[in-house]
Amino acid sequence: MMRNISVALLSTLGLLAAPAAFADVRAVLVGVGDYLTLDADLKGPTNDVRLMAETLVARGVDPGFMTVLTGDPAGLPEGAATAQPLRAEILAALEAAAKASVKGDTVIFYFSGHGAQAPDMSGDEGGGYDEILLPADAAGWKGAIGAVENAILDDELQAWAQGALSRGVKVVGLIDACHSATGFRAVGGEGVARVVDEDLLGIPDDVASVAGDPLPALSGDFVFLYSSQSDQRSFEYPLADGTTWHGEFSLRLAQTLRDTPDASWAQVLAATTEAMVQGPARQMPEGEGTLLETQVFGQGSGIARMAVQDGKLMAGLLHGLAAGAEMAVFADPSGGEALAVQPLGDVTAREAVFAGDLPEGALWAELVAAPPPPPLTLAAPVRADATDSFDYADWIAALPPGGPSADLVPILTGGLVALAGADGVLDPEGPGSTTRIEPEPGESPAQAVDRVLAQAAHGLRLRDVLAGATGRSLTGKAAITMSVALRADTGGCTAVAEAVPFDPATGVAPCDQIWLTLTNTGGKAQDVSVLYFSADFLVQPIWPFQNLSNRLAPGESTMVGMQVVAGNTAGLEEIWVLAVPVDPDAARVDLTGLAAQDTTRDLAGADPMTLWLEDRLTDQETAQRGFTLKPAPLTMLRQVVRLKPPADGPATSKEN
Repeated sequence: MMRNISVALLSTLGLLAAPAAFADVRAVLVGVGDYLTLDADLKGPTNDVRLMAETLVARGVDPGFMTVLTGDPAGLPEGAATAQPLRAEILAALEAAAKASVKGDTVIFYFSGHGAQAPDMSGDEGGGYDEILLPADAAGWKGAIGAVENAILDDELQAWAQGALSRGVKVVGLIDACHSATGFRAVGGEGVARVVDEDLLGIPDDVASVAGDPLPALSGDFVFLYSSQSDQRSFEYPLADGTTWHGEFSLRLAQTLRDTPDASWAQVLAATTEAMVQGPARQMPEGEGTLLETQVFGQGSGIARMAVQDGKLMAGLLHGLAAGAEMAVFADPSGGEALAVQPLGDVTAREAVFAGDLPEGALWAELVAAPPPPPLTLAAPVRADATDSFDYADWIAALPPGGPSADLVPILTGGLVALAGADGVLDPEGPGSTTRIEPEPGESPAQAVDRVLAQAAHGLRLRDVLAGATGRSLTGKAAITMSVALRADTGGCTAVAEAVPFDPATGVAPCDQIWLTLTNTGGKAQDVSVLYFSADFLVQPIWPFQNLSNRLAPGESTMVGMQVVAGNTAGLEEIWVLAVPVDPDAARVDLTGLAAQDTTRDLAGADPMTLWLEDRLTDQETAQRGFTLKPAPLTMLRQVVRLKPPADGPATSKEN
């Protein structure tokens, strides 16, 4: 991912606050899929740039104020100017957009394609590396010019951005690329990383960066959103149709911008992060800039209902829908009683058909619940060892058959099986940080595989079920608010520092404490449960415990604490806060029981929400089809936790 160009190059991409009625918004949108020289083609950028253009139009940006640089201009909004995604064309479009803008206007720069790093030959990085974006005509390292030929350097973007900012123009930067130099290995999976390594660019080993003084930070009104942390990779994936590819960041960002009427950039970033953490790549976006807390330009739809035309739904995979999703249909775009609830049949990128006939007058549809997730699937095992020093015959025999569109990629390494995400990246948080299947005393490899895969299947399925039950809309006010504080360990797990606001990008280490303050801001009592989803797929109950009351009356708050304890896996983990509205005299709803893998337990007397969720955790086909909606609304707040490995090895789990 490209970031902190110090703000350097990409800092050049700024962001903007809500424009006044007279202010204009101009956009330069770049999607680089086909590279003319480099063997680094991507499948997603041409789709990304079309989707982003559609999203900006939906927020009120005039297509006539857009320049879209892509190798495939089909399907772009009418009136948008087009060009090829070449270096000269990109820089000319940026210069033209800035020149045409006046104080109060906004310029958006969006880039989908490859990023990379190259030795800094000007000294403005303080002896570090330049971050670069690779247009379609980018080539390899050219010693005569001391640079990657036709790359766009952070220095150039920095200068462009500061020129616009100095005139009072606001700058928004949205980057779906990465520059990871950490040596992460994507050794399996179907995703493609958006980074070009130094060897492909032909950068000589003996070329050293020049020491010097860093460029000054940008000044003005800007904001930048990046697709991943500086030490992570950004990925693209195919949608469920198997043919339409999108950058994971671009897809989730577009969905959030489309659905959110008046959120700040920080809220958009949080919602995009939440969606991405559930996706195939465990990458975590980042943002910075003076306008991060200001409102996004324009207006999203803010409408939960989607149009129905000739019995077909005018939305699909790009809107977060999937076959089997349950849709309530209505006669009007808002209000009114549901005419019926029907599941979806075939779903394409932008359209879907219903599995049954619709009642007369059904012109709008609203998502009731996502379909129950399918059973866990694995890719074919991939060997990462460079030598034949380990015999994996027993492990290979124990693993189930692999297939496409897998949830996890088994990687044979160090004599064990590591379970990487769908991106196939091994040990993204340091050596050993990808969960290994290790036999317990007396276990065979087959028994160890069965145990760990059962844990993974339950944890991943529960995560998807909860997300599908709650939706992703930001248009409604959550009944529960959450603030998060960190109390860092100051020595040997015996003392902690004063509480500070929690920054998920910074991460936590063993013996740190995380404290949640949960407040019922709604008008009805809420029963609250807190679960923890660890990097090794274990779901742990956090609160309530010891049969304590978990009911919050309107206006009431409670604090929930947890401590990081030494474990065996670092990575991205999640805190789940679940709230169900209840009547004051109703039985308590405690969803911590869902953490257990045993789905045969006695649920007699359980509340409707628990029973409904439990039913969707099974692999059986749900029988509900028709007019019965799901039970009481479920609010889910998710906090991403980036777990750092301890100094003496990789990483962790949580406890109260």
